[in-house]
Amino acid sequence: MRKQAIGIFDSGYGGLTILKDIVERLPQYDYIYLGDNARAPYGNKSFDTVYEYTLQGVETLFNKGCELVLLACNTSSAKALRSIQQKDLQKWNSTKRVLGVIRPTTERLNTFTTTNKIGLFATTGTVRAQSYVIEGQKLFPEITLYQEDCPIWVPLIENNELANKGTDYFVQQHVNHLLAIDKDIDAIILACTHYPLLSSTIRKFLPPSIKLISQGILVATALESYLQRHSELEQLLSINQSVQYFTTGDAEIFNQRSTVFLKQTIRANSLHL
Repeated sequence: MRKQAIGIFDSGYGGLTILKDIVERLPQYDYIYLGDNARAPYGNKSFDTVYEYTLQGVETLFNKGCELVLLACNTSSAKALRSIQQKDLQKWNSTKRVLGVIRPTTERLNTFTTTNKIGLFATTGTVRAQSYVIEGQKLFPEITLYQEDCPIWVPLIENNELANKGTDYFVQQHVNHLLAIDKDIDAIILACTHYPLLSSTIRKFLPPSIKLISQGILVATALESYLQRHSELEQLLSINQSVQYFTTGDAEIFNQRSTVFLKQTIRANSLHL
């Protein structure tokens, strides 16, 4: 009997960009989104802290009836996913699953580039974790990934500072630094779920020949494929086309700021992890 929602966990708002693309591609399912806004950002926190916070979020979503939880946060996927999959899932029943956003991106690397040189914008935590480089080398050893951490971008986005001279300055600074590393870079991955909101600004400072890759559609497509391959899990999912939103922060602030990411009004509830 179908009864379970799909859980989407993020450190704050960025995962809403992933949720948006997933719901557009797979509208039939029910979703529960949980943003750990009270403790965001995760990008500058240690591996142990990110693991602890992410595990609490996963447990909360499991307790709310989710059968499958997607970590729609690159830092959580980089610092916590493997430990949760290998050490913690055995505590719950064998059908529950936790997925991330790095694998759906790295398994498509060879479709992004002809020069085998790819750039990547990410948070400091994701860059330090080296997960994209490690996974990329496993799958496509001929491809080189160049990482650029952009710590100021998330605060700019969450404060809706998307189009002004200050934002242009910080974006251009990171674009120029990344492109100076290797002139043959022909694709750049936005490896933070906030960053698609800066796509038009980033594009202003890129040569038109360079592809700019957002993760949302990649993750949504990978999730659809995963459910097709795992029909035993898919049959447990409820299909009422609903979305619930929870935040560990202030619900009214979450409702206001989420419109930047979703382009619609929502009503979230607050909870404590």
